[in-house]
Amino acid sequence: MVQELLIPSDHPRRVSLEIRERLVECFRKGMVVEQGLIAHGRGEAYDYLIGEKTTSTALNAIKTAVAALLLAKEPVLSVNGNVACLCSKEIANLAEIINAKIEINIFYRSKERIKIIEEELKRYYSKKIYGVEENNYAVIQELSSARRIVDRYGIYLSDVVLVPLEDGDRTEALVKMGKKVIAIDLNPLSRTSTTAQISIVDNIIRVIPLMIKYAQEYSRVNREELQSIIDNFDNKSNLEESLKTILRGIR
Repeated sequence: MVQELLIPSDHPRRVSLEIRERLVECFRKGMVVEQGLIAHGRGEAYDYLIGEKTTSTALNAIKTAVAALLLAKEPVLSVNGNVACLCSKEIANLAEIINAKIEINIFYRSKERIKIIEEELKRYYSKKIYGVEENNYAVIQELSSARRIVDRYGIYLSDVVLVPLEDGDRTEALVKMGKKVIAIDLNPLSRTSTTAQISIVDNIIRVIPLMIKYAQEYSRVNREELQSIIDNFDNKSNLEESLKTILRGIR
């Protein structure tokens, strides 16, 4: 109702403004923290420069990410406050299709906030949610922040992990642990993007629905074809092309 009153239906950037309203609402509920609002604003600037649309380069990375998740033995989707706020339903749908675990993993950690995120996910997801039970916590030794805490049966055990809206420190640590990391990050120059093996430079609200689409399609593809998609992907070239798109947007 607030969105309908404040944002005209013909506004050229209506979707972007609706996302802002949603994040503010989630902030008031305690799901999103102040720093998450700042992070979104930074990403929104990059999104503006890529034309607020999924580029062919990003689409190629999305297809590669889906192939990697389908081939994984222990795929995990990492969820923080912003992700839960913007696409809990879609994350739940993707997890079901690719048979992945969902783990709540947040930088600004509190029991209350974890509970709020868990309740949001449970609206759409009936299976076990990881990262909730303290008895199952494990520690990534290389990290000193709260992000060092992971579920020993979730991210700690994973071979492929999707980390939307991630911090660079943990991405680096996960890669050093031998995991294939898929990042969703609108900044191709971030440590997250440059460290992950597959970096999707696009807005998460467009990425996850496309991942669902290709997960449904690729679930019927044999393992050799899926591996070929991964083998033909070069993340360095992917990031270079993404940066060129942003530079064209600046010009």
